[in-house]
Amino acid sequence: MVSHQSDGYSRRGLEYASAEDFCRIFHQDMDVLYWLALTLTGEAGNAERCFLAGLDECREGNAVFKEWARSWTRRVVIKNAIRLVSPASGATGSPAAVRLQEKLTSPAEVALAALANLQPFDRFIFVMSVLEGYADRDCATLLACSIVDVIAARLKALQEIGRTLQLSPTLQGTNHESQASAALSEAEVA
Repeated sequence: MVSHQSDGYSRRGLEYASAEDFCRIFHQDMDVLYWLALTLTGEAGNAERCFLAGLDECREGNAVFKEWARSWTRRVVIKNAIRLVSPASGATGSPAAVRLQEKLTSPAEVALAALANLQPFDRFIFVMSVLEGYADRDCATLLACSIVDVIAARLKALQEIGRTLQLSPTLQGTNHESQASAALSEAEVA
């Protein structure tokens, strides 16, 4: 086992991330980390609490190699969102209602509205597995569910997002899958 030594290095010569490293990452990636928290929680107040709890947790220290610090910050935000929302397979929450009669002016707005309309568990699975690239096994572990639940929720989320995109006047006559993918990527970067 690799031990954390006071000089900041492991026995193998790899440097651990410091509290300052995590603070720098939270500052540099603030928009992306907040977007991740907002996408998962579906509510600005919870997103702020999730973001700040993640920052506090990272500042308290984690024995994480410096090279892994950026991905660790994203994982901390996801874990805090799970604690705040408690998404459970089969549970129904109150997703934001998508109002397609309102004029959504960009594919990114349509994609975010479709994502917000998902049930919390399905939204978490979609964000974690599709947007963040987590393996089904990791999603199941973090959400305390089975891999079958993960696969079913991802399929349901993809179907629901597809239906929302088909109903959107903004995307009429376009390739919905490529528009949605590009829109979600654009929204995450913005």
